[in-house]
Formats: sequence, C-alpha cells, structure tokens
Amino acid sequence: MAITWDRQDPEAAVAAMVERCSNWGRWGDDDVHGTLNLITDARRAHAATLVRTGKAFSLTQPFDMEGPQRGWRRRTNPVHTMLDTGTDAEAQLQGFPHGIGGADDVVSMPLQCSTQWDGLGHIFDHGRAWNGRRASVVSSEGDSVTGIETVGPRLAGRAVLLDIGRAIGEGGELPDGYPISAADLDATIDAQGASATVGPGDIVLVRTGQLTRARRDGWGEYAGGAAPGLSFGTAEWLHVHDVAAVATDTWGFEVRPNEFDVPAFQPLHQVCIPNMGLFLGELWDLDGLAEHCSASGSWEAMLVAAPISITGAVGAPVHPVALV
Repeated sequence: MAITWDRQDPEAAVAAMVERCSNWGRWGDDDVHGTLNLITDARRAHAATLVRTGKAFSLTQPFDMEGPQRGWRRRTNPVHTMLDTGTDAEAQLQGFPHGIGGADDVVSMPLQCSTQWDGLGHIFDHGRAWNGRRASVVSSEGDSVTGIETVGPRLAGRAVLLDIGRAIGEGGELPDGYPISAADLDATIDAQGASATVGPGDIVLVRTGQLTRARRDGWGEYAGGAAPGLSFGTAEWLHVHDVAAVATDTWGFEVRPNEFDVPAFQPLHQVCIPNMGLFLGELWDLDGLAEHCSASGSWEAMLVAAPISITGAVGAPVHPVALV
C-alpha cells in the first residue's frame, strides 16, 4: 500500500516516518556505524563471489573546476594548484641534489563537492544526531563521535543497480522533479530480474539518468535545483529491506522540489541519516555500469567504496569501484 503523508505539515510527516523507521538503539547505545552493521563479513564474502569477469567500473565524477557546484552554502568546485612542477625541475629551481626533481600539488575543496558519502554527523533532527546523541557532538572541531573515519573498510559489499531511468523513464532518463516511489523500485526490480533483488546489507545504486542529461545539456541547476530522486515515502522501503547504503547520480539523493506544499528541505535526509543511521551517496556516475548491466542482464556487483578517512568529517569524497 502506498504511503501517504500530510503535505501541509512536514514536521509531523517526518515524525510519523521516524516512528516507523528509527534504528536508534538497534545496535547498542554506543553504535557509530548505523546501517553499515548490516554488511557482515559473510555478506562481504558473498559479494566477492560476484566478481566473475574481473571488469572494474569507476563510479566517480571528476574532481575539478569544471564540476556542477554553484556556491550554495560555500560549496564550490575543487581548486587544484601545483606546488612543484616539471618546469621547475627542468630549470633546476628546486634545489635537490644529483639531478632528482619532482612535482607536488594541493587541492582546496568542500568535502561534498563531487562523488561522496554523507556521514552520520551530516544531518540532525530537532537537535539530535544518529542514535539520539546531541547534535553538539559535531562542533567546530568536527564530528567527535561518528566522524567519517569511523567507517573504515566497512563500505564494501554487494551492490544492486536499480536503473530507474531505463526501466520507467523516457530515453533512459527521469524528468526533473520525478519522485521515485516504492512501487517504482519494485517495478524496476521485477523488470531487471532476480539479480536485482535487494536484501539485507545491500548497497543500492539508483540511476535516474539526470547526470546523463547534464552531460548532454550542461550542468544548469544540477547542483541543488529540480531533480528526480527518491520519494519521501521510500524511507520505509529502505528500512524494511535493511539496505546498508544508497547512492544516486543526483546532487541530493531525494526528489527536488521536496514533496510538500509548504517550505521543506530534504526531509528524507532528516529521516534517513540521524534516525535510520543510513549512509547516503550523491553525485555518483552510474552510466558505465548501467550499460554493462543492461548488456549482461546482471544487475549486481561487488562495490568497494570507502570514503577518504578525514578525521571528524561529516562527509567525504570517495572513488567507488564496482567489480563484476
């Protein structure tokens, strides 16, 4: 049965969804891993058996100044600067002995400017972080409890690609503003077959086709504008299926504009991160993997996607690799 909510009252809608989907205390009061607890060693070992051809697919967008960011809340594209160059070495300006030279560089960027994971300290619900902690565990010094470094190697396991754009879209793409429902997720699984079945501990990759469109037509409002994405009502689907993490090819994971008739901002984030402990990936490039899966008829892969271990960070860049 389709889930409904009061589109005039996002606060009540979030509270009702949290009542159905909260994982607070499920893995103990001190837990810092949330739904990553669902990726057990046994499930990771099973994921390794999915690697049959050895083909590897990069699921990252570039990290450069040509990215989609538009400066919202100081989110900019990466700025890459060389500190030492081959030009310096040729001119013997580096001061090293016996002819050795080198190059070095630095990058300045927000940690969520390109392909990334949202950590459990990224979003709060009424001043509470994951597992009921006070939001103040994240201070000017960073996240003192669930910093992204706590993820370690846990974000590796079975991934299922749900190509919603191909299954129900037009020309492989969903229109901006399209809310992907639980029924859409189920219909895509049915269309793709048994290999697309989603089970406990799986990492679900959702392709909408918006990135494909942005590559063709230009970035436009890809970063923060209208976008296809998961409907608010899919929180319960993700909870019932015991999904360990979700990643999409969009800027913000959930449908934009959000599904309320009054001001609202990322209510599905508010349910998923601080209340479910669910890791969300955004700005992923799923096109190459989708082409392979469509041709092979298999929609599962082993995914290795550990974030950069930046102490105290509430999100971090990642270069995800899918192995088939």
